[in-house]
Amino acid sequence: MSRHRQKKLPGGRNQRLADQIQKDLAEMIQQEVAVSRAGLVTLSGVELSADYAHARVYFTVMGAEPAAAEAALREKAGYLHSLLFKRLHIHTVPTLHFQHDMRMSQGMALSELIGQANTPGVLADDVPAGLPESDPGRPDEPEGGKRG
Repeated sequence: MSRHRQKKLPGGRNQRLADQIQKDLAEMIQQEVAVSRAGLVTLSGVELSADYAHARVYFTVMGAEPAAAEAALREKAGYLHSLLFKRLHIHTVPTLHFQHDMRMSQGMALSELIGQANTPGVLADDVPAGLPESDPGRPDEPEGGKRG
């Protein structure tokens, strides 16, 4: 009898574990991280590496600067990892890497631009071009398009 490899399903073990980590971390952050320092932190997603060694934890924050919240979360990452180890009962608990989630602010900015563009009587030249810079490493294009 031969063994057949099963295809990894999109909602497989990796996704279930990521969802469980997000749920548990949300509870732990609420209890362990001071709101006065980090603000109101909301976890928006967790991505696990294939070997479960690393987890990128995306968050949004209200009431504090994202950099301050990220610093507070990184400071507590080791402690949160140890608490997660006690809760999950799995062989490899991932190292936590916190990253501010820019999708919400980019979506709001895009929605605002669309609203401005759809306002009757507003010319296209009156609407600011582009979204707020999301990737500081990305080279900027010159204004007006291509150089010539």
